[in-house]
Amino acid sequence: MMLRRGSLVMEVAMLVALALASALGSAEGAYIAYNTSQGIVEGKINVHLVAHTHDDVGWLKTVDQYYVGSNNSIQGACVQNVLDSVISALLADKNRKFIYVEQAFFQRWWRNQSPMVHKIVKELVDSGQLEFINGGMCMHDEAAPHYIDMIEQTTLGHRFIKEEFGKTPRIGWQIDPFGHSAVQAYLLGAEVGFDSFFFARIDYQDRQKRKDEKNLEFVWQGSRTLGSSSQIFAGAFPNGNYEPPRGFYFEVNDDSPLVQDDVLLYDYNVQERVDDFVSAAISQANVTRTNHIMWTMGTDFKYQYARTWFRQMDKLIHYVNKDGRVNALYSTPSIYTDAKHAANESWPLKTDDFFPYADRANAYWTGYFTSRPAFKRYVRTLSGYYLAARQLEFLKGRSDSGPNADALADALAIAQHHDGVTGTEKQHVADDYAKRLAIGYTEAEQLVSEVLACLTEGKLNASCRNVSTKFEQCPLLNISYCPPSEANLHLNKRLVLVVYNSLGWKRVDIVQIPVSSNSVVVRDSDGKEIESQIWPLSSPSIRIRNFYARAHAGVSPSNAPRFWLAFTVTVPPLGFNTYTVEAVGSQSKHEGGMSTFSSVFVQEDAETIEVGQGNLRFIYSADGKLSRILNKKNTVDMLVQQSYTVYRSYNGSESDPQASGAYIFRPNGTIPTGTAGRIQLTVVRGPIVEEVHQEFNTWISQITRIYKEKEHAEVEFIIGPVPVDDQVGKEVATQLTASMITNKTFYTDSNGRDFIKRIRDYRADWDLEVNQPIAGNYYPINLGMYMVDRNFEFSVLVDRAVGGASVADGRMELMLHRRLLHDDSRGVAESLNEVICFPGECEGLTIQGKFYVRIDPLGGGAKWRRSAGQEIYSPLLLAFVEQDEVEMGSPLIRTFSKTSTSYSLPDNVAVITLQELKDGSTLLRLAHLYEMGEDKDLSTMASVDLKKLFEGRKINKITEMNLSANQERATMEKKRLVWKVEGAPRPETVLRGGPVDPVKLIVELGPMEIRTFVLMFDYIFLYTDDSMR
Repeated sequence: MMLRRGSLVMEVAMLVALALASALGSAEGAYIAYNTSQGIVEGKINVHLVAHTHDDVGWLKTVDQYYVGSNNSIQGACVQNVLDSVISALLADKNRKFIYVEQAFFQRWWRNQSPMVHKIVKELVDSGQLEFINGGMCMHDEAAPHYIDMIEQTTLGHRFIKEEFGKTPRIGWQIDPFGHSAVQAYLLGAEVGFDSFFFARIDYQDRQKRKDEKNLEFVWQGSRTLGSSSQIFAGAFPNGNYEPPRGFYFEVNDDSPLVQDDVLLYDYNVQERVDDFVSAAISQANVTRTNHIMWTMGTDFKYQYARTWFRQMDKLIHYVNKDGRVNALYSTPSIYTDAKHAANESWPLKTDDFFPYADRANAYWTGYFTSRPAFKRYVRTLSGYYLAARQLEFLKGRSDSGPNADALADALAIAQHHDGVTGTEKQHVADDYAKRLAIGYTEAEQLVSEVLACLTEGKLNASCRNVSTKFEQCPLLNISYCPPSEANLHLNKRLVLVVYNSLGWKRVDIVQIPVSSNSVVVRDSDGKEIESQIWPLSSPSIRIRNFYARAHAGVSPSNAPRFWLAFTVTVPPLGFNTYTVEAVGSQSKHEGGMSTFSSVFVQEDAETIEVGQGNLRFIYSADGKLSRILNKKNTVDMLVQQSYTVYRSYNGSESDPQASGAYIFRPNGTIPTGTAGRIQLTVVRGPIVEEVHQEFNTWISQITRIYKEKEHAEVEFIIGPVPVDDQVGKEVATQLTASMITNKTFYTDSNGRDFIKRIRDYRADWDLEVNQPIAGNYYPINLGMYMVDRNFEFSVLVDRAVGGASVADGRMELMLHRRLLHDDSRGVAESLNEVICFPGECEGLTIQGKFYVRIDPLGGGAKWRRSAGQEIYSPLLLAFVEQDEVEMGSPLIRTFSKTSTSYSLPDNVAVITLQELKDGSTLLRLAHLYEMGEDKDLSTMASVDLKKLFEGRKINKITEMNLSANQERATMEKKRLVWKVEGAPRPETVLRGGPVDPVKLIVELGPMEIRTFVLMFDYIFLYTDDSMR
């Protein structure tokens, strides 16, 4: 049998290691047999030596460059060398242990190994010498990712480990992210079955107080709704990093003193090294409860020559234990956690999160909440698209040979890395992440188009591949670029638009597409003409379209579409409706007439303008600025202003070198935006939507849309290129100021899930020393933020991860764009100066995006935040096909829903995963969207009828799993460690759904509960006329 050369070398190395270990164990002579077998010793300080490497899945180099060890002029790092070397070193001594985290790397290595190596590694895993910790594809960030992405990437890694090794990781190991979220603790910790959760980076003031009070380890209840039912034991490392104590680094070329124990050589230093060890152990024990401490023996990309580490740890364990003052042992976080639990200690309680993070004065890591905003939007867009693609794949049936969504799943998983979606990587690495996402999207787009063709042609089963309809999609619709909708329609052709809804409830929304003619009519799935509106594209939209279509699609559009076309669509749950756009030859041929052309006018001097036809009205004063928001339905009448602020980035100085950069936000005052005077304001009026166009300066403009049937406003902004000719970096925020008394208080989401109360210039766990009143009050935003007073709630939702703050009462601000000229000295060694280039032209990055605004009476805002938040995350999926007269003779199926006729999920439940797995089973996740007490009607137990959800398919078996679907939920609960908390028990009422009756198949969900199931279907049905017509 032929072996890959790498595998053969690996096997020879392993055999040599085994032979060497055997010889050392039996020979007699001038060698020292180190005793590394020591376990825990009661009554002594036990130093748990945890050998580890931290391998960034992209940062200074791309993920593949890190794996193979290329591009070493940037960083000398090679992960495959780490894994090769560690396996050989473990074989040399059965007492040695090592933990590994990043499955994106391990999977690359695993698939290149021979069956013999597989067998050896599985034995090491079974014996506990090699343990998988955390176990996701990457060590995801905790500020910028959406909770669904965190779940998906963790599941991808966990299921691989389960399938290959039969193991379920026990420990959360988030040692490098820059602050830590409540969702990570309870959802990606307790709910996946972790027994503990360890990390490094907490605020320097918080860390010092915790060290002083021995509170570095604690019980964390991250959800106020789920309380103690989802708590986890957590620990922060004492020095703010994940490295060994100073003087105990043992990679080749590290400068720590080695243990020199050969008496025939100079520099014998055993006692000196033992004394150093004991001193460091006692120092750490003095800030740690119980007699167990953990030393993290490793750091970034270490163990490329593992023997150098293990040789020194062998010696330290041997000599320290002979000395007897403390006890040293090879350990893992699992062993350490069990020892902590066995101590029967009562632990302090933590209930919020660890944001924002500062590692020193004037160094708040709050810039990365917004860094690389275009990439953050790309990740968020494809996350929602991936969810829809998996649903459609489920309807058709998975094909391992493709097209499928696997490549997109892998690319999205890697992008969640804490130097990925954060925007803190080098530019060439960001380009690599985007390339992987684009490749994954391309295959998923093909999958989606094929499934929609099968559905609309009624060929969902064996004949699905024999379809003739070729749907096109528009991934650049956000910049008004959509070739299929821009085509010139003739009287003998029509554009068919399929609108798919990935949400579990019926959806009524507005579709807006660019078209080339204003003489069109829109028909619904029954062929009836419906109301539509048409109006010209704005100049900023055309400019960004033409530039970025060249940059991203490689095309130079010859003729820009002249108009927007908007119309209302109604789409069934987990289904689609079709709409057609036709050219109008003469109005008499159409009973309803063609689209209504909007009126456009420019505000005159000293003129107050009211915009909005429905309940919601925006009032603009004579200076062209927003002044007031009214809602006739809910009696809102509030003074509101909206503006843009440009922060001048601090460049650093000799006396104070900390600059603003990819990680750090450090403003140095503000720069005038040119909006002190009057802003030119243009108004578009029509029957569906009214728009207000404002240009704040030459590089900041926005369009505010108020839909007749909606009670929130949509604000679309275009920012850039941010000018830096003055050699000053700039950070651009929008501010919303209302006549509200908010008492320094506001609320921000945690990874798009729970909302957490924030108080300006305040931390619950310590007395905050304020040194950065702006940056120190910024928090990560994934879903939105809001503020309240005695009468109202003012909410804003976002379309991507951003930073947000309330730096004055009644004011919220969102950081939307950053362009910087200096590095912030946190390792990336590159300024955050994104430039878009193609032959002959370069310019700074322009950002286009949206945020959404609504004011409700007190207690009424949650329903909008939750429902609209889901709609923003999962936008309607649009697919286009042009039909001529011949094709019109073979009509497509017009409407479809996977659910039973007239069945929708409850308003408080979402399907966040519906995926056919490789073994033919189906993975289903249902999420309750509300916290306890958040809404008087919807913060209640919800029920989902699986028979109606999967009408036409018989569920043969249902198994409830943990969140990452690598073990049964009941098994996880039986194994869960119970931790004691200091003080009197806290009163709590936790509402969770009960077991699922396999006959009734009703799933209950309590507030904030996510339930995960693996389903086996007895058969797949042929769709009936009730579901397709």
